[in-house]
Amino acid sequence: MSDALTAQAEAAKSPAQPRSSSRSLLARRRTYVIAVCALLLLAFPFYLDRFWLQAGLFAMAAAIGAIGLNLLTGATGQLSMGHAFFLAVGAYAYCVFAGERGEEISGLGLPSWLAALLAVLVAGAAGGLFSPIAGRLKGAYLGIATIALIFIGQHVLFNAEDLTGGANGRDVPAMSLFGITFDESELTVANVPFGSAEKLWYLGLALTLLCALFARGVLRGRPGRAMNAIRDHRIAAGVLGVPVARYRAGVFVLSSMYAGLAGVLLALVFQRTVPDYFGIALSLEYLAMIVIGGLGSVAGAVVGAAFVSLLPQILTRYSDALPLVSAPGTGGIAPGEAARYLYGAAVVAAVLFLPGGLVQLAARRARKHPQEDA
Repeated sequence: MSDALTAQAEAAKSPAQPRSSSRSLLARRRTYVIAVCALLLLAFPFYLDRFWLQAGLFAMAAAIGAIGLNLLTGATGQLSMGHAFFLAVGAYAYCVFAGERGEEISGLGLPSWLAALLAVLVAGAAGGLFSPIAGRLKGAYLGIATIALIFIGQHVLFNAEDLTGGANGRDVPAMSLFGITFDESELTVANVPFGSAEKLWYLGLALTLLCALFARGVLRGRPGRAMNAIRDHRIAAGVLGVPVARYRAGVFVLSSMYAGLAGVLLALVFQRTVPDYFGIALSLEYLAMIVIGGLGSVAGAVVGAAFVSLLPQILTRYSDALPLVSAPGTGGIAPGEAARYLYGAAVVAAVLFLPGGLVQLAARRARKHPQEDA
């Protein structure tokens, strides 16, 4: 009898062994992939030209903004159409705080690192002013309300010429941090001259990593569970003791700060802020990023941001070799228009066939291959 019980116990344990080995194999593969990606990202400035470095910096700035929007829309279920407004607040606030006062334009001349920090706080304060509305509205009602921010922002950007420079925009002061100035002055590393793009690459990489880790910690902790409960069933979350209005307002402020930081990084890469860039089209692009990448996922926000931000630049770079795509005014489809068509189709495809976004494909492969190997 005891031998039969022992055999049954061993038989019950045996299915768990392949499962545990699959998990360890998946963890090892993930570690290897992360290590290889980290080495590649660190080595890129030594081998890539300026075009690809700037494209990567645009993707990093987009990733920071998309992570913030995913916290609001993907994790909490709050639709925001005004994300571009907070990017503009961050970009222009940095210019005002760090810029020198001239004859026709204002500036406070603060240290650039302090100006960047204050710009993020100002973007958060702008979100805080709107947070009482965000705490009480939901869904399409909040989306419509946030569209008003775009129109207000555009009016201010074009008419407050003393602060924004009007339609022509204003120059962006270079960032200076730890004795390194992120401008065109060359810094030689391993016999490789580093200009502004190479130096900004590592700054953008560090900021993106910190923002992703912080957002991941929020989503995996108690606040993340409360945010998901609000998204899935607001009334049930309130019954369980979650302060719904407070969480919605707080996430809106956090999302605004992420957008402000993305605006600062964008301004540093562009080296000039222009009001036309911060329109409703930019907000729609950020919504496309989180839908294509995967709602409620930090990795999805990064993947979607890379897809949407890099696609028009790649099409522009290789427009001569692509069918139907050509420079504007030459009879074909302009690269920017072609990119909008493609990621518009990607949004429709993701909604219909892949609700979890592109990260869902990677998750399926991760679950499938260890089972085959086991």
